[in-house]
Amino acid sequence: MTVTEKVAYLKGLAEGLGVEDTTKEGKLLKAVIDVLDDLAMSVEDLEDYTAELTEQVDAIDEDLDTLENDFYDDYDEDEDFEEEYYDITCPNCGDDFSVDEETLLEGGIECPSCGEHLEFDLECGCEDDECGCEDCGHSHDE
Repeated sequence: MTVTEKVAYLKGLAEGLGVEDTTKEGKLLKAVIDVLDDLAMSVEDLEDYTAELTEQVDAIDEDLDTLENDFYDDYDEDEDFEEEYYDITCPNCGDDFSVDEETLLEGGIECPSCGEHLEFDLECGCEDDECGCEDCGHSHDE
């Protein structure tokens, strides 16, 4: 039984008992029943609104779930964010180490083993300042 139905029952009960608003007690009882009726209507409105909001939130949740599945199923985290490293051999001490692309783009780094400053020429990919390599066809001392 809903709150509205319970208040309607109380109204019917008061009428059935012959409660009149001519007495002090009758006026009080009818006033209390009227307040309960207003409260019951407010509660019913809130319940309806809550049910409507719940349906809307469920629909949004389903739409979001679909979008997440569509987006993340096609997304391969390892493929897109795998950082590429380049192997470097220090010409001074001969130690091998790896650097990321950002370090290469900066143009140079100090060797972590001996502290020698190494410069990178990104035009041909060579680390030697006087390579004269055939890949780029130029000498670095030009």
